[in-house]
Amino acid sequence: MAKLYIIPTPIGNLEDLTYRAARILRQVDLILAEDTRNTKNLLDHYQIQNRIESYHKFNEHKKTGSLVQKLMKKDKTAALVSDSGSPGISDPGYLLVSTCLSNGMEVETLPGPTAFIPALINSGLPCDRFVFEGFLPHKKGRKKRLEFLANETRTIVLYESPYRLLKTLQQLVEYFGESRRATVSRELTKIHEENIRGTLKELINHFEKQNIKGEIVIIVEGKRGK
Repeated sequence: MAKLYIIPTPIGNLEDLTYRAARILRQVDLILAEDTRNTKNLLDHYQIQNRIESYHKFNEHKKTGSLVQKLMKKDKTAALVSDSGSPGISDPGYLLVSTCLSNGMEVETLPGPTAFIPALINSGLPCDRFVFEGFLPHKKGRKKRLEFLANETRTIVLYESPYRLLKTLQQLVEYFGESRRATVSRELTKIHEENIRGTLKELINHFEKQNIKGEIVIIVEGKRGK
């Protein structure tokens, strides 16, 4: 039977791939990769040889329908991986999963690495209830979204690039106030992992003096009650 597997991949440390994920990556008929070069490095590390095909945000709308039909017609299995973390979390995945399910094709999602969970727990902020925002809009809708989030009482999870980190922290101060507590986590699971905690103002003071590198997760305290 045709089947799609969603396979989380390490966000930095290659040892974080599970035994089950490695087994499935060996067994499926096709691996769909956000960047075939990155996936090839991972497969080489585990001595996995399999067919890889590119599947990313720039071609997913064009190829999803025909890809699902081909898998179903030939009763093939495929695994979807992103460059790091869990597909569908700020990476391609939703469209393919939705199309498979609407066509009656089985989908199985494995548990595994995703950047915001360790960042959230490391923050020391409440993690029993939180809201995942991913990347804020770059331009259109950004101001409106920040105004809305300023009144959010749950802990807020954001993704950001190193190039926009300072700008985002400055805007958070503008809308949330400089005393709101937050954490910036970068290079998670890698040698130079860093988790910097403090107020938004303190985080700005820290990163103004740094050469910022790596993928970043920002955890922000929710609005406190009066």
